Amino acid sequence: MINRDSERIPLSVAQRQTLKKVYDYYGASGVIDKVDKYLFDKDLLLIGEDGANLINRSTPIAFIAKGKYWVNNHAHVLDVCGGLNLAYIALFINAISLVNYVTGTAQPKMNQEKMNSILVTVPPISEQARIVNQIESLQPLIIRYDKAQSELNILNTSVKEQLKKSILQEAIQGHLVPQIVEEGTAEELLAEIRKEKKRLVNEGKLKKSALNDSIIFKGDDNKYYEQIGCEVTEIEPPFDFPSTWSIARLNAVCQLTDGLKTVGKQCLLDARYLRGKSSETIAEQGKLVYKGDNIMLVDGENSGEVFIVPQDGYMGSTFKQLWISSSMYEPYVLAFIQFYKETLHNSKKGAAIPHLNKELFYGLIIGIPPFQEQKRIVQKIELSAQLLK
Repeated sequence: MINRDSERIPLSVAQRQTLKKVYDYYGASGVIDKVDKYLFDKDLLLIGEDGANLINRSTPIAFIAKGKYWVNNHAHVLDVCGGLNLAYIALFINAISLVNYVTGTAQPKMNQEKMNSILVTVPPISEQARIVNQIESLQPLIIRYDKAQSELNILNTSVKEQLKKSILQEAIQGHLVPQIVEEGTAEELLAEIRKEKKRLVNEGKLKKSALNDSIIFKGDDNKYYEQIGCEVTEIEPPFDFPSTWSIARLNAVCQLTDGLKTVGKQCLLDARYLRGKSSETIAEQGKLVYKGDNIMLVDGENSGEVFIVPQDGYMGSTFKQLWISSSMYEPYVLAFIQFYKETLHNSKKGAAIPHLNKELFYGLIIGIPPFQEQKRIVQKIELSAQLLK
């Protein structure tokens, strides 16, 4: 093959902006612009010289340029001789590993010397043509398969998410595990939760507003009613719950709090760090939370997402601490919140900086099973999650 790299001429973005868009301008992975003049007027083989594509192979390394066009210095330019089939050479280069011909990892590059050293298996000319024709005849099938595989991947992901949500929905309306008469009802739990909240308000750990609970009950007519003070109104819960369950607004069992403000060096627990996308940052003061605490994003695109604190530290400014009554089985409440994650995400307030819709969050109706049933529900959820994997 004949190397024509010496005929390439790079044009800067500024230079190309002044030119009319007429002829294709090629880079390492294909056409990247158009210019009003050309360097080549013949079908030639272009092979990417540098870039991440040499490693990840997301697009073909070798491709044929046709017509009149310009090539910059990021693609090698090759002409054939001796009757070689240009399309066959392109197929061959795209089929083999180029690892041994590429230098560098941060900035991968296949220089001219390395490219020229590639050994090419060359069948007779007529067989080259048959190989190319066979591949071209299979191309529509390959495209169909690739499309089908992409659709299957999307389906697998969406089905998995739908199954997860379906399991959570079955869980929070009492269909995932049977009720056991010996476990009693959840009425005592609500009484214990009210006592706990009063104590924490007196200790200054919760605001007085945490005591503004409503009472939801089922009337003799089998309808649900909500009492706030002396006023009673009929409501329609999203689900019908087992008779052994109590139901309440979410603010009856959990509250968003500011955390304990303190000073001293601690790790800053912001969203990027908690997701493993940034290294540890040390802050001199902040709102202290402890390993195992729950914190919720209340500002930003992902408002409503809950994190379990992996270590002691100061929670980021976009978080609130999520207090859950000790009378409840904490993982059960977290599973309930997880079910409504999408609803909370789609109901944020504010445009420039979205905020959690706290009224919606606190107003969600949660079914409260007896404590042991809550534990059995969570065990069933975890078992189902393992089966999904």
